Amino acid sequence: KPGEQKHSKEPSSLQCMHLAVVACGDRLEETLTMLKSAVLFSNRRLCFHIFAEDSLKPEFEEKLQEWPSSSTKKFEYNIYPITFSVGNAQEWKKLFKPCAAQRLFLPVILKEVDSLLYVDTDVLFLRPIDDIWHMLKEFNSTQLAAMAPEHEIPKIGWYSRFARHPYYGTTGVNSGVMLMNLTRIRNTQFKNSMIPSGLTWEEMLYPLYQKYKNYITWGDQDLLNIIFYFNPECLYVFPCQWNYRPDHCMYGSNCKGAEEEGVSILHGNRGVYHDDKQPTFKALYEVIRDFPFEDNLFQSLYYPLQSKFLDTVHTLCGRIPQVFLKQIEKTMKKVYENRVIVYLGANHRY
Repeated sequence: KPGEQKHSKEPSSLQCMHLAVVACGDRLEETLTMLKSAVLFSNRRLCFHIFAEDSLKPEFEEKLQEWPSSSTKKFEYNIYPITFSVGNAQEWKKLFKPCAAQRLFLPVILKEVDSLLYVDTDVLFLRPIDDIWHMLKEFNSTQLAAMAPEHEIPKIGWYSRFARHPYYGTTGVNSGVMLMNLTRIRNTQFKNSMIPSGLTWEEMLYPLYQKYKNYITWGDQDLLNIIFYFNPECLYVFPCQWNYRPDHCMYGSNCKGAEEEGVSILHGNRGVYHDDKQPTFKALYEVIRDFPFEDNLFQSLYYPLQSKFLDTVHTLCGRIPQVFLKQIEKTMKKVYENRVIVYLGANHRY
């Protein structure tokens, strides 16, 4: 198999939650911060599938090995080269952002994996992955993937205003957080606009790209929208708090689920972790990136976050700090309670 496995003392792929990410160019730090957020809060063991350019592989290995053993024992990882099984590799590589199209090939490459959560590098988990992983059990008999809507309001959504190709539903879907039953994807014949009969996932990808390449703006996300336009029964749609982006607050708050429950997964697209356009998103990113693994979560993560948010109240996103803080506070309380119970239990035995 391509890639090199670490931290795997036993064949735990069936017991663990599989998380995939594709990292090219300058996305090393962002990817490590995403993985860190997953490790900090999750309960079950994690299996990371990191697809990266060759030059990034030694850097990932070096950085992950610097993490303390209390964290590294919670996951194992594989690093894979960027590969495309059908069509022109250079075309795929240049589609939208570098290497982003790799996610389309995960069902083909990860043949031994049954289910998988794919996320973009600019995603942060504010609660355990366990909670989104449970949604796999909510799929009905035809559903094989889950994504959140691209927008909540059609009149200001991108697809509903500008798309020149078919897209799912009224506003399209965003592929930055995508939960997949890979076994079902591999076994399904998909309806399509090219031939009257069904095509497998792998058979469909390149002809679909060839047909629509002059009409798509967002690369692989547009291809996924086209696939699920023709196969709507295959998609489970999860609420906006599971893929919360600047669009959900920069024009006024329009994600009701986040207002009620808080943000579950933060998606800092548009490069907002690295500029000053959305300081609320940047504050969350920097606090998780800089958090020392074995420090107290409230002292070294939550309180610095609260104080940073005070500097963002002049922005529309900064006016609703409770949306960003509600879920992460709940998650940290659970993590803290679990540690105290484990500690007391260990002491009680002696």
